[in-house]
Order: sequence, then structure tokens, then C-alpha cells
Amino acid sequence: MQEKLQNITRLSNLYGADADYVILGGGNTSVKNEDSLYIKPSGVALATIMPENFVKVNRAKLRELFDIKGKPCEPATENLVKAYIENAVEPAGSGRPSIETPLHEVFKWTYIVHLHPTFINGMTCAKNGKAICAELFPDAPWMQYEAPGFALALAAKKLLSDYQAAKGEQPHVFFIQNHGVFVGADSPEEIQAIYNDMTAKLKAKYQAAGLLGKLVKVSTACDKETLAALPALRTLLAPDTDSRAVVMFAGAANATQGPLMPDQIVYSKSFAYVGEANSASIQDFIAKKGYIPRIVELPGKGVVAVAPTLKDAKAAALAWENARNVEILAEAFGGANYLTEEQYGYIENCEGEAYRRKIAAKATAGRLNNRICVVTGGAQGFGLGIAEYLAANGGILVIADMNVEGAAAAAKGLCDKFGADRAISVAVNISDEESVEAMVDDITRQVGGIDLLVANAGVVRAGSVMEISKKDWDFVTNINYTGYFLCCKYVSRVMAAQIVDGEGLWSDIVQVNSKSGLEGSNKNGAYAGSKFGTIGLTQSFAKELVTSCIKVNSVCPGNFYDGPLWSDPVKGLFVQYLQAGKVPGAKTVQDVRRFYEDKVPMRRGCTPPDVAKAIMYCVEQNYETGQAIPVTGGQVMLH
Repeated sequence: MQEKLQNITRLSNLYGADADYVILGGGNTSVKNEDSLYIKPSGVALATIMPENFVKVNRAKLRELFDIKGKPCEPATENLVKAYIENAVEPAGSGRPSIETPLHEVFKWTYIVHLHPTFINGMTCAKNGKAICAELFPDAPWMQYEAPGFALALAAKKLLSDYQAAKGEQPHVFFIQNHGVFVGADSPEEIQAIYNDMTAKLKAKYQAAGLLGKLVKVSTACDKETLAALPALRTLLAPDTDSRAVVMFAGAANATQGPLMPDQIVYSKSFAYVGEANSASIQDFIAKKGYIPRIVELPGKGVVAVAPTLKDAKAAALAWENARNVEILAEAFGGANYLTEEQYGYIENCEGEAYRRKIAAKATAGRLNNRICVVTGGAQGFGLGIAEYLAANGGILVIADMNVEGAAAAAKGLCDKFGADRAISVAVNISDEESVEAMVDDITRQVGGIDLLVANAGVVRAGSVMEISKKDWDFVTNINYTGYFLCCKYVSRVMAAQIVDGEGLWSDIVQVNSKSGLEGSNKNGAYAGSKFGTIGLTQSFAKELVTSCIKVNSVCPGNFYDGPLWSDPVKGLFVQYLQAGKVPGAKTVQDVRRFYEDKVPMRRGCTPPDVAKAIMYCVEQNYETGQAIPVTGGQVMLH
């Protein structure tokens, strides 16, 4: 059996990694012997499944569920079917088999590969699909659409039984209207040959109809006019009263005209909202359809995907891409055959799917409830530590940094730790206005707007007022002072646009200042001056931006002795201060470190979690703006 498991794993990985055959983990695979069926479990991707991931199911126990007398699609019956499937798992509780496991049992072949390929669904979702199927694949029966679950299994059992009675053998292929295809064989090579043959024949039809060049692809590239519409959509399409939606531009194309396949409905809803970012018309859509749209078509601008999280928005965008391409390909066979209200309504109201989405949303919300949190200088040090704390508390992080590779690595690390698409990265030089504007545009394209800016990026050049060069002075001022202004300038525009007709959640700008912004710093005037100055900016911006529901605060950390700013062996402050003679009598870096630790009543340096907690205070405190909050272990106290 181990060899067979290796074979089905290879097939699963092959097709699972090919977007022409699988999107969003759709489809399932299995392999069987006389007594047991091994099937891909729910929640495991075909692209990465391993032999040990397949769930072992007792075939004799599984067949018992076909004696159930209940009516398919009724909750009591579907729950009973699930219980039978779970009871057949060996050992008990070792995995969660697909809801289509019974169908794999009645299809007799050793290897089963069930997929929803785009090129095949161009036929299965077409008005003339059945006729084309008979023409191109005369040995493959066509099944009319059935609801996923027990109804589909019963219909497939009858189809296969009737075919065998007529032909003396089961088919190797059968198509399901508006769903996909099942392929079975006793060798992996046969499976691949069948899929290759089907795809080649259908591609030839699409090529002849001139449709392959019309296919769409998810793309976040859009113009300024379109970008301007996205922040308001975050508020108009908010999943609840305590959050905003993630809005991702998906492409300069059109939405589908209706529901074609179950996966489309699950990930991007049955119907798109088509219209402007207008509160009255959007609310009218929600009232009529009973749900917030996942796909929005802005006339003349393009399509955006909408969801509570970036992961779900990306899934909605991929589901739209797939469905739109199926719709386009179906033109070769008489046009698209949309699901009926009864058919799509069953999937929309599926209790199990609704429960799954509810649990997933609750698990990722956290205190920040999926706020979009931008951290400049987030690729390392304090910034990365702050980003990690915010991600742990439910934020969707944007790591913005000049160090493009470092930012990408930091975002990947956050995703690895906290879940897929919990972080993205963007490039920025905060001292360059065009770069800052491009950063904000990039963020808006990908997530729709910004809820929290942590203006963390900063630099230090220590030196006596009598010795420091103007070049170093300008370097510090351009980044610490002007860079903060530029970030506030462009970020506040997007934040203000998230307020619609005077309504919407407050946004936050929190500058990571320094204790050197609260008291002077010997032989460090450039840095201290920039930090004093930015507290002035914080207070001024707070007074201005309050009318746009934006709070602006600074947090003033003590020294982060273990971070690269202080501890870098070449450019760190310990080295700089030693070389500048800032600490009298200090002969080593350790002498400098002890000198500064002795200044702190709590006898330790500041850490990223210390600062992140102060940032969280700024976000959660609804009645605080224009403040400079010390986080210094008592080294600097307000008076």
C-alpha cells in the first residue's frame, strides 16, 4: 500500500501545484485496496499533501451509509452521513475525510483524482456542455448538477451503476454539470493520460473560438482614480461595527454575471455588487442578497475583492478569476449555464460552511480585529518586534522598509508564525516623497487602506555640536523629521477617505519617538532635535487630523540595548558613543552599556513588547491624542 500512497501523493502534488487544475485547494484524491480507502482530508492542500496525511477509511463501514433512508440535503440526513463517514475512519478521530468520500467508494478504480479544472469547467458550466461532452468524450457519462454531499454521492452511485449495466464496466471518467470531473484508473499513468487528452481537446476548441487570449488574471495594478475609491469601500463593506474590510484590487475586468460553481459561491459569493462606492446602493444590495459582497465591480475601473482578512480577500480574487475565465470559455459552447436560485441558495445557506467561516474569523480577529497596521523600518530591530506583537494581537501587518529583502523575509516570518497572509511587505525610503506616495498607493492596492501607522523608521548620528558634519545632520533630519511628516501626509489622506458621510472608525498614527524627544541628549543634538521636533509635529497633526477621525500620538522608548541600533559592532550607538567620548572614562563597549543601564531605575533596557503595549494603548484609548508617552523604565518622567 505504501507504493500506492506514494503514487497518489505524486499525482496530488502534480495537479495541486498547477493553477489550471486546482485553485484554493479544490478537488480531492484517493487510493484504495480491497479493505481500505485512503483519501485527502479536508484542510490539507493537494499541492503539499504527503503520504501520511491521507485518511484511512474502512470501506465496508463506509458502504453502510448508502442504506440511510433520510432525504439528501436535509440537515439531519447530512449530519447522519457525516457521522457514518467519521465512524469509518481508522483509527477513530485520526482525520477529517472529504464530504465526497462516499463517491470515491462507489467509483471502483484504484486511483481517483477529482478536480475542478478551468478548461474542463468551461464545458461543464456551458449551456451546450452536455452535447459537447458527448461529441468529444463519448465514453464519459454526464451527470446533471447535484448539491455537494449525500445527494451527489447517491446520484453518482446510480450513474455508475447504470453505465456498468449498459456497458459492462464502469467509465474511467464522468463529468458533473457546474462542478468538475472525476477520473479513475488503476495506474497513475492512465490518470495523467486521460487528463492530458481532455485538456488538449478542450483547449483546441477554445483556441478555435478565439477565447484563450481573453482570459483574465488577478492583478493589483490600477490607476489613481480607482485607488481613490478603495478606502471608502473598506467602511461601506465592513464585516462588523468594530472593523473595516480588506479591499484588494483584483483586475481591470468585469465580475461574473452569476454563480457557476460551488467553490465560487463559497469563496466569492453568488453575485457581485456592480456600482459605485455608494452607501445607499450597497446597503440595498446587502438587504436583497442577505450578504456583504465579496466581489465588487466598479464600472469603468475594475474588480475588487472584499473580505474581513487579506487571506479571504485573496481567495475571493482567485475564485473570481477562475469563475470569470470559466464564463469566458463557456462562450465556445453556447454561453454560461448559471446555477438556479435553489442550487446556489443551498450552498449559501450551508450550516457547516457558515460555521467554518465564523470560527475562522473569530480565530484571527484578536484585539486589533484585523486592522491594517503599517510599520516603517519594520524589517529588523524595534520595528520587527513591534510588528510581531501587533500580528499576535490580530493585526494584518505591512512591513515597510528600504531593506526590501529584509522586509520580505520579515513578512514571511510573520506569516509562518501567525498564518498565511497575516503580513505583506512594501518598499519605502521615508525621506523621499515619491517613495512614500508610492508606498501608500501600493498598500491601498493590496489591502484598501490603513488603520494604524507605526512611524518607527529612524536613524542616529551621534556627535558633538562642534564636530558633527552637515551631511550627518541632514541625514538624521531628513529621515527622522521630514520622513515622519511625509508618512503622515500621505497616510492621513487614505485614513481620512475611510470616513464616509462623517461615519467610520478612528484611525491611528503612532510615532516611535525616543526619551531623547523628552530631554536633551549630550553630544547627540541632531537626533534629540529631530525627536523634539517630531513631538511638535505630533501635537500639531493631532489638532488638525482629529476632524478626520485620526488620532496622532508618540511613544518615547528608552534604550533598546539589545537591538542593532545600540549593539551593532560597527555602527551601533555603543560604538559611536565610545568613539565620540560621550561616556567619561569609558574604555570598552561594555563600559558604555553599564553606564546607560545604571541610569534606568528598572535596571534594564526597553524592549519591543514594552513599546508595542504603549502603541496598543494609543489605539485602544479612544480619548487620547497629541500625547508623548514615556516608555523608559522610569529614566524619564513627565512633569
